[in-house]
Amino acid sequence: MRTIVSLLVSAALLSGCGQQKAEQERGDPVAAADTSAPVPAATASPRASAGGRDVDEETPLYVFAYAYPWAVGTIPALKDRLDAEVETQRGELAAAAKAGSDEAKASDFPYNKYSRSTGWKVVTDLPGWLSLSARVGSFEGGAHPNYWFNALLWDRKADAERKALDLFTSKAALSAALRPEFCAAIDRQRSKKRGEPVTRDGGAPFSECLDPVAYTVILGSSNGQAFDRIGVLVPPYEAGPYVEGEYEVTLPVTAKVLGLIRPEFRDSFAAAR
Repeated sequence: MRTIVSLLVSAALLSGCGQQKAEQERGDPVAAADTSAPVPAATASPRASAGGRDVDEETPLYVFAYAYPWAVGTIPALKDRLDAEVETQRGELAAAAKAGSDEAKASDFPYNKYSRSTGWKVVTDLPGWLSLSARVGSFEGGAHPNYWFNALLWDRKADAERKALDLFTSKAALSAALRPEFCAAIDRQRSKKRGEPVTRDGGAPFSECLDPVAYTVILGSSNGQAFDRIGVLVPPYEAGPYVEGEYEVTLPVTAKVLGLIRPEFRDSFAAAR
């Protein structure tokens, strides 16, 4: 029987209460392989909801899942981009699973199904922008599946994808502006997860201050009109060991951060209140 490991990502930290639609609630599945029971040659259950897509497939060699919300379907170019990614990821997984199965058979080892899952969720939907985040899960052998994060920012006016960090004049300057509060928040989470205070850079593993812009940066809003929050999603093995899971930090857009935004994007931001 296939085992599904459900992992939650809280983009709600970047949205105001009641602002986001039901489709924006996070709950991205990461499929872990288990071949303890026979599986039909192939099963697939693509589902669509108001322009969204939810693909969930299983074959004797792999488990594949890919989902995006209704808001993507309102932007044809973005929908085409993610639909193409579905086919690319499915093909890559199928090829890797076939190679892994062949290798296991040749070595007389048991083969555990490979898996890949991508779950896009809305962070915030503004008049000029659609901000998305995703959890990407993968299993290709080993002790456990792994996962990481991705982000996508769509500029409605230009009808083009942009990177959140490209809206700022300097990555180094943004890092310097965010880092003190970001690292303090990481340490608070570390202390809570570990049940003891964390000594910064005391030589203990996973105690150092991190660079926020080295991880997945997402832009959020509390007012539905402008970006006033910056989120940083840190996957396992970075701020702490795998057992501690991910770390997520939400920071306000301050006057200092506003000064780092490129002029052409300045009207899309506001200081947090």
